[in-house]
Amino acid sequence: MQPDGATLHDLVRDLYPLRRSITGNGVRETLALLQRVTPLAVHEVPTGTPVLDWEVPPEWNLRSAWIEAPDGRRIVDAAVSNLHVVGYSTPVSGDFQLEDLQAHLHSDPARPDVIPYRTSYYSPAWGFCLAHRQRAALRPGRYRVLIDASLEPGSLSYGEAVIPGSMPDEFVIYTHTCHPSLANDNASGMAVCAYLARWLRSAPRRLTYRVIFGPGTIGSITWLARNHEAIPRIAGGLVVALVGDRGPLVYKRSWTGASLVDRAAEAVLRQAPAGTRFIDFSPWGYDERQFGSPGFRLPVGRLTRSAEEGYPEYHSSADNLALVDPEALAGSLGVAQAILRLLEANRPLKNLSPFGEPQLGRRGLYRSLGGPASPELQRAMLWILALGDGEHDLVDACGQSGLPVDTVLEADQALRAVGLLG
Repeated sequence: MQPDGATLHDLVRDLYPLRRSITGNGVRETLALLQRVTPLAVHEVPTGTPVLDWEVPPEWNLRSAWIEAPDGRRIVDAAVSNLHVVGYSTPVSGDFQLEDLQAHLHSDPARPDVIPYRTSYYSPAWGFCLAHRQRAALRPGRYRVLIDASLEPGSLSYGEAVIPGSMPDEFVIYTHTCHPSLANDNASGMAVCAYLARWLRSAPRRLTYRVIFGPGTIGSITWLARNHEAIPRIAGGLVVALVGDRGPLVYKRSWTGASLVDRAAEAVLRQAPAGTRFIDFSPWGYDERQFGSPGFRLPVGRLTRSAEEGYPEYHSSADNLALVDPEALAGSLGVAQAILRLLEANRPLKNLSPFGEPQLGRRGLYRSLGGPASPELQRAMLWILALGDGEHDLVDACGQSGLPVDTVLEADQALRAVGLLG
């Protein structure tokens, strides 16, 4: 059963408060929550494991973090917002004069009323984030500070749903799990991918799908390092992230710019609401850049709405549940499903009656008074037949016709049923 936007939003709401980072118990809690929607195998990769040019970092777990003002009031508290503490902060406990504490405070003067999101994954440090307006109001004096955290050997956790198909070719879907209390970035991506995996399990598939839930950058690098044997089988992939805000959909092409997934995504998204954009590959952004790096060159595109730094709430406490729209979530899931339906059905088109237009009427495919084929379905059949030289495929038919994917797939089935396509 297709989930509605409210169901997707409920999952975003449940994911939102969990205390996530690139490692730690918050990630495990996140994966356990996603397992309520779809089965996941959870992999634990020990600290210190070499992964390509990187190494799995120590595991970080935060128990509490706060600042008390000179009058004893607790003015910053990670129990109120996960964003109040810099991710991967080293433990600290002590008293600090305000002028010394300032070096460990982070705020954004351009957005004075929000808490910014900051991390220090690979350079040991500690710090707090707070609204700039609150920071400017701090008075000199002695402040009590506590970050009760552990940074020690553990593991990096990622989840993977593998849905076997009838063909050896594989398709990878990746979404990042590392951001705490950011609803669009990326509770939205996790929610959409969880239901995407459940939908993929609902029927037999030709392709094998791997839906991966892992931390940004280090997670995809770790997966690639651990799955060398799968690389030759990967026919394409899609990174899904930031898909819940009200902005138009954005598709970022894979490194080739013209791979099968790029063509399928463009065919589908041409039917999307106005404002949909296509951007070329760049070596920054999300995990698509790891899959497309020179040693792998996997054709992996990216589906987002307002991507990195593309909306004013980005990486701040304003990226909250109110920012994520149920209708946008449902639309993002629907587009991802349409791309995968097209890839599943895709095949070369070979017109078995290529000399002139075949007579559709005597085969019951031509629309006359009371006839069975709608004008749109009939146009789709004509496009398929016109492209049926063995050099074009169903993705071409969708792209060149501009017709909905489901209509083109229905036309393909109708033509095969009467022996017009080989």
